[in-house]
Amino acid sequence: MKTRFDDPTIRNLELKEKTYDCMAEKEPGFGIRVHPSGTMTFFYQYKVDGLRRFMSLGNYPTTSLKKARDHYQAELAKVKALRRGSADGVDPVAEIKRKQELRIAEEAARSQALTVSELCKEYIEKHAMKFKRSWQEDERILNKEVIPLWGKRKAQDIKKRDVILLLEGIVERGSPGMANNTFKIIRKMLNYAVEKDILILSVAMGVKLPAPVNARERVLSQDEIKLLWSNLKTASISEDIRCAIELILYTAQRPGEVIGIHTREIDGDWWTIPSERSKSSKTHRVFLTGSAKKIIDDSITRIKSAKKIPSETKYDGYIFPCPHKTKIQSADRHALSRAIARNIAWPLTDDKGRPLYTKDGKPASENRLGVEHFTPHDLRRTAATFMAQAGEMDEVIDAVLNHAKQGVIKVYNQYRYDKEKQMALESWERKLLSIIAEKQQKDNVTSIKEGRKKAA
Repeated sequence: MKTRFDDPTIRNLELKEKTYDCMAEKEPGFGIRVHPSGTMTFFYQYKVDGLRRFMSLGNYPTTSLKKARDHYQAELAKVKALRRGSADGVDPVAEIKRKQELRIAEEAARSQALTVSELCKEYIEKHAMKFKRSWQEDERILNKEVIPLWGKRKAQDIKKRDVILLLEGIVERGSPGMANNTFKIIRKMLNYAVEKDILILSVAMGVKLPAPVNARERVLSQDEIKLLWSNLKTASISEDIRCAIELILYTAQRPGEVIGIHTREIDGDWWTIPSERSKSSKTHRVFLTGSAKKIIDDSITRIKSAKKIPSETKYDGYIFPCPHKTKIQSADRHALSRAIARNIAWPLTDDKGRPLYTKDGKPASENRLGVEHFTPHDLRRTAATFMAQAGEMDEVIDAVLNHAKQGVIKVYNQYRYDKEKQMALESWERKLLSIIAEKQQKDNVTSIKEGRKKAA
């Protein structure tokens, strides 16, 4: 049945007991299928390579006659081009099927795509743990800064704007250094994902560090060392952390290397930091002065007492063990920074434990260490600076600090400077003891004066 298509004709098409097709005059293949229910569907019917194709163009009147006809003419043009062998030719039904299959495949791939949490886990286990000594720091930052915001999202859905907003949020809360560190880890993880064909490209490309990088120059003065040494004993700091802070100052070694010291690394007057714990990835020998050895011996005595180990039994373990008894590892290096920061801004409370506030509404606090803010690493810089002031050669100070040699000297100078390191650290010990003793002498003089006043 063929008829001229217009709206009145279509609206008046007869409903029958069975579905039938009505074809348009002078429009080959264009028709409307009438169902007994009253549903009428526009379609385009054609043949390609002898095979009949049927393409739905929409239901009337939701799809208007004009819209259906325009759709039909567009598809007719594709079929004619295909029959002519033109590059523009397309089999519309086959194209729809191909797109459906592609969409199904994409949905299947998407369902299997890694979430950000899964990507973080894979990055830590398959890359960071193998190639980075600081992998635990990467894991800590990802767990704190990234996973809470992105964890359940697909890694492929993260956009450049997401990275920028996350970093800006960290900067705005007053942690620009953490923002920079977080960005470096995100960038490394995304590069890993690209390398492993998890992502096509990294959305961190073109993103700049969120905060300026300022090299720290903090060096404690003699007066600050005096105050710090005295106040460490009364501050709210555990014995292990206090001893670790003192050992950093005596040895000038990195906080992470000091907090992780183990009895197996100590042989007489020398402490050997193994390559896997050394930032330079090379074994590093540190001379232990009498004061440094006393700190270590006192820590061992304290551990043996707490664990009820007989005094004659040799202790084998970490000098500054993790306080969690179930964990056989050293204390966390971040415990040093947290202890210092907490005591520099110790929150004040009333007699009922409620926080006190200043007139401008800020939490009231006191500095229990008596010095301006510093980090554990600043103690290492302080020791190096005092060595330089004492006339030690740069090569010797670099050897004490375990800085990597640069240029040609890196290849040709393999001397380890053990004798010079020992002399430099012994000289620094004498200087440090004199600074501490000066503070103690002043305290004693003050006590005598106060005693005389009371007697009078």
